[in-house]
Amino acid sequence: MTDKLFTNAKIILPDEVVDGTLVTRDGQILEVIAGRVSSAAEDLEGDYLIPGLVELHTDHLENHYHPRPGVAWPPVSAVMAHDAQVTAAGITTVFDALRAGTFDPGDLSAHHAQALSGAIAKAQKAGQLRAQHFIHLRCELPCADTAESAELTAEAGDLHLISIMDHTPGARQFVSIDKFKEYYLGKKIIMPEKMDAYIAERREMQDRHAAGNKRKILELAERLGVKLASHDDATEAHVEEAILDGVTIAEFPTTREAAQAAHRNGLAVLMGAPNVVRGRSHSGNISAAEVAANGHLDVLSSDYVPSSLLPAVFTLSRTVDGMSLAKALRLITLNPAHAAGLEDRGAIEPRRRADLAQVRMDDELPIVRRVWRNAERVM
Repeated sequence: MTDKLFTNAKIILPDEVVDGTLVTRDGQILEVIAGRVSSAAEDLEGDYLIPGLVELHTDHLENHYHPRPGVAWPPVSAVMAHDAQVTAAGITTVFDALRAGTFDPGDLSAHHAQALSGAIAKAQKAGQLRAQHFIHLRCELPCADTAESAELTAEAGDLHLISIMDHTPGARQFVSIDKFKEYYLGKKIIMPEKMDAYIAERREMQDRHAAGNKRKILELAERLGVKLASHDDATEAHVEEAILDGVTIAEFPTTREAAQAAHRNGLAVLMGAPNVVRGRSHSGNISAAEVAANGHLDVLSSDYVPSSLLPAVFTLSRTVDGMSLAKALRLITLNPAHAAGLEDRGAIEPRRRADLAQVRMDDELPIVRRVWRNAERVM
């Protein structure tokens, strides 16, 4: 048996912060001891010791794979670069979001999702990755190729989470047409003079494909036995529809009504950590801080900025009444692990995996100094 000790730490447990020593054995947490020990132990110099973060929805892998228009980076190299960045943010379990459904010629198609899915499996099998990676398939319902893309990606690698999305202008995330125009013009996806025609085309795609794609995606999820997430619910009716579909995670609800309904019905309400850091939604929807203040927030996701998770948690612990640091940290550790069905991690408790991160505060900014997975240092 191999014991490892971490001493002189502020250890964040599920309900409190204690000064003490953590003992691990064979990659699992054994016990927490009050105070310091003088034996051969890692001295954390008074820093926080927290569970490794659990990330359910990050689009960040695609940024490494598709860094410029027309450029597809070697997929294993892209996965390894992404892995290094998420681990540096304290993330030890990550659900990499791959897309099914192509809106525009520059979008990543099913071929690319297959390549990335295979690269994740290959790199993980070879022991090249620091974090443990799972696949989260984001299914864009209005696209003509969504169902086919989902099937091909499922064949290339094991899916663990499927989310159902509809980014049609005037619906869900983009209830505001002005916000839709701002987003697409800002990313230079479409020229101003072609915007109205583009909006009409996108709405026509929804009419033609959304219902059929949704039926096929739900069948795929049932066949594979994976968890389902809804995306950008805006009304109580959307939440009711999601529940009928078998959804258990409500990603990025856009209104107070939807967040409240999802929470009331037992769905895990997930919001974006960048929303907390920025203080608002980039789409003009409800802020994550307001969802937290209303008592409806269960999970935070880094979405498009891996390093946003810890700053968001410390911000909420300072600014939301009744949100202790231990409670806030559960938003990025224990709660997402539970929502994903991973009951072996997410908390510093006996018999859980010793996935850990050492965090030092520098002028209210949390800095990740070291990271361990199964008690083995990976950063």
